[in-house]
Amino acid sequence: MSGYFYSHRMQLVDSFGRVARKLRLSVTDRCNFKCDFCMPLKPTWIPSSEILTFDEISRVVKILASMGVSKIRLTGGEPLVRREIEKCVKILKKVPGVETISMTTNGYFLDEKAAALKESGLDSVTISLHSLKPERYEQIVGRKDAFSKVLSGIKRAQAVGLSPVKLNCVVIRGCNDDEILDFVELGRETGLVVRFIEYMPFDGKNMWNPDRLVTGAEIISKIEEKYRIERLPREHGSTSLTYRIIDGSGTLINIITTMSQPFCRDCDRIRLSADGKIVPCLFSRDDYDVKKLLRNNASDEEIADFIRSAFMKKFAGVETLLKNGEVEPLIRPMHTIGG
Repeated sequence: MSGYFYSHRMQLVDSFGRVARKLRLSVTDRCNFKCDFCMPLKPTWIPSSEILTFDEISRVVKILASMGVSKIRLTGGEPLVRREIEKCVKILKKVPGVETISMTTNGYFLDEKAAALKESGLDSVTISLHSLKPERYEQIVGRKDAFSKVLSGIKRAQAVGLSPVKLNCVVIRGCNDDEILDFVELGRETGLVVRFIEYMPFDGKNMWNPDRLVTGAEIISKIEEKYRIERLPREHGSTSLTYRIIDGSGTLINIITTMSQPFCRDCDRIRLSADGKIVPCLFSRDDYDVKKLLRNNASDEEIADFIRSAFMKKFAGVETLLKNGEVEPLIRPMHTIGG
């Protein structure tokens, strides 16, 4: 297996000139929660033999890093249900060109895993927390006695030095949109970065419809009822708008406006599913199976060419779908691709 080093001539570019810098890496499709807006009632799990091994994941990451991808986010399903996930973090942290490794998790196992993850090289963590009301939260995730365990995991993540620690809250009308100010106050009290996410059509139970969408503008309007906020400059390729509360606390709030104000024009992400599919875009209906090459003795150059060809087919983005009225529920369940 030959190796080579990154140069600007080898960067991963799509047909719109967008350059990949970030990888969303799903390590499993399995999850210990059954969130209403994610998991089907009867999910069909990917067979274990089809899930990429850590060595296979590492090889793809090395190839992507050779093309300039430097930021890795581990996702699922729930990444912490993957056995020895700390080992995967440690392996990826040693890949030349990888600058940061972060993780999105439901937090259930974070209390027991946070220290080992930090020691293995994990830099930051984002925990999905869609309600601050215990009964409502446990109804959303479909698991009893989970709320206190997740809160303990969040505190543990902060205690071991993972930074930043962020919270993801998918805001759904009639479900949790009455808790926006509660989440902001939690951020002020704890230093957590709260990220409000617009509801997207990836739910396993086909619940999504536009009437349940709470837009970023509505969220900001609600926050401004109580707090003075200022919008900060947006980082190139960022999926969010960032606001700071003007009270000296330094509290940051992120708003992910995927549906109402998407930022597809400078998107710098590529996705790898748990079973080895290159997915150029979260909203893409197409994927490209790199696992076949991995398991048939292809060279690094052949795999790189395949990835480059797949990424070149990345479409304009959700902006185009929205303009053409093509966004439909259940594009694919979120647990099969990672957030």
